[in-house]
Amino acid sequence: MTSKMTSETGQILFMGTSLFACPSLEKLLGKGEVVGVFTQPDKPQGRGLKVRVSPVKALALKNDLPIYQPENINQEEYFELIKKIAPDIIVVVAFGQILSPRILDLPKWGCINLHASLLPKYRGAAPINWAIIRGERVTGVTTMLMDQGLDTGDILMQQKLDILPEENAGELHDRLAQLGAETLIETIEKWKKGEIVPQKQEESEATYAPPLKKEDGLIDWGKPAEMIYNQIRGMNPWPGAYTLLAGKRLKVFQTKLIKKVSRKKPGTVLDITDEGIVVGTGEGRLLLTEIQLESRKRISADKFLRGYPIPVGTQLGE
Repeated sequence: MTSKMTSETGQILFMGTSLFACPSLEKLLGKGEVVGVFTQPDKPQGRGLKVRVSPVKALALKNDLPIYQPENINQEEYFELIKKIAPDIIVVVAFGQILSPRILDLPKWGCINLHASLLPKYRGAAPINWAIIRGERVTGVTTMLMDQGLDTGDILMQQKLDILPEENAGELHDRLAQLGAETLIETIEKWKKGEIVPQKQEESEATYAPPLKKEDGLIDWGKPAEMIYNQIRGMNPWPGAYTLLAGKRLKVFQTKLIKKVSRKKPGTVLDITDEGIVVGTGEGRLLLTEIQLESRKRISADKFLRGYPIPVGTQLGE
């Protein structure tokens, strides 16, 4: 890095793990001196339990950055290490560990966190998913000065983003990751120039976005079609919304809303069309267009039906 770049943004210690953090790290690599990357330890994943590196580690390796992978960042050895690195600023994006107060106090420009919601709404691990599941029309990103709480620090900048009507969590994730990276760069530049006055969060407006569990994907056909539609979008691509078909788990990835009334028991297959499977709900109907039966591939519903016919009147969820 040139001295001009170094003086522009200062020495940055980056902490992140998931794919959401990668655009931010890429932008910082072009703006300042990233002196190291902290990320979660490698973990076995998938059916074969093959050990895989985090997306942030993969990006750091590609750019020859020093990498640190603590089980617990608040252990004495890591505090001393960060103290020795002496970063001007610590940037945290989807890291997955909470920093102790003494680490937060080390950098002269503090620790800045990027969060994928308009805080204080949707504090926690899965803000993108829960915003869609709960039917929000607008979300965004927040940069904040970190404190000891979970996403409770003073707000530095926010940017809004409309949630598109058919957008799923994976698609919204990618758009927010890019917006977040741009907002983060702007935040750091303005913060160093003294152009930002941190704003306290309004505690009375706080909502939470806890980690997703597989059980959160279970479809209750007695709910209105629009609520189920939002649940399916918010669970796509992971962990996937699901129901039961003849005792087997049937994941549902894509649907269309049909406002026509259904007088049958919720979960009843009402019709089979060229596009897929029409199912009754507590209010309205849903057309299932992309599904995956247990131990089979994810596929369009019309292709699925060619090899696995589902009679009208079939009850899903039992």
